[in-house]
Amino acid sequence: MTAIRYRTADVDGLKIFYRESGAADAPALLLLHGFPSASHMFRDLIPLLADRFHIIAPDLPGFGQSDMPPRSKFTYTFDRVADVIDRFTEVIGLKRFALYVFDYGAPTGFRIAAKHPERITAIISQNGNAYEDGLSDGWTPIRAYWQDPSQANRDALRAFLAPDTTRWQYSHGVADTSAISPDGWSLDNFYLARPGADDIQLDLFGDYKSNVALYPAFQTYFRTRKPPLLAVWGKNDPFFLPAGAETFRRDIPDADVRFFDTGHFALETHAAEIAAAIREFLARHI
Repeated sequence: MTAIRYRTADVDGLKIFYRESGAADAPALLLLHGFPSASHMFRDLIPLLADRFHIIAPDLPGFGQSDMPPRSKFTYTFDRVADVIDRFTEVIGLKRFALYVFDYGAPTGFRIAAKHPERITAIISQNGNAYEDGLSDGWTPIRAYWQDPSQANRDALRAFLAPDTTRWQYSHGVADTSAISPDGWSLDNFYLARPGADDIQLDLFGDYKSNVALYPAFQTYFRTRKPPLLAVWGKNDPFFLPAGAETFRRDIPDADVRFFDTGHFALETHAAEIAAAIREFLARHI
């Protein structure tokens, strides 16, 4: 089995932690995690792909083992997060790569792809949305905060940061919850409990409206560049509906869309199946 290395990169003074595996001269695959997780969400996937690909999985700034500077010194917006990860790829010498995007990783990765389309060899979207069709009613309280960023609406979102909510995100829509390791949600809750982490996450909830505003730009990128795209979707996701996966075909008619009978964190139950789909898909396109 190919070893995984645990490294940090200095990105203009910001420490970005990342997992790396596979041969440096193999086709590169950048894995971008989502809320409220970190690169540990890929712990089962990486060993299934590292014999074929050069895998890089960073923790976004403010998440996991990467630096979490105070809000007074870092603006927690998706533009800023994407800028850091874009620069991270340059710092570590990642010139051309496929993207695996999930949840927050999607607006981060799609910003990078639209900015540097020549660098992107393919996209795998696992419950990584780019269409309003894919947003469920679960976004209603967050939308209320977008429309009225009052303290009351901000405080109402703290329920999304509760330990039981994290566990629910992992278990909702999963037929056999005994298949889900408690390691993932336990580590996520550890990171969420750090001083200052709650307000950082609330800032990002508020700024998510910038991602929706950019959906037309992302869709223009898909339509004009038509990157090879594989959607591997937990069909019971309470936040990102199956329509979000199907709608990729509106702009990329050849998009490969596959659904799995699981929830938001599909890798917790279907890592082997998703890895097989990725291997088959990338073998055809890279």
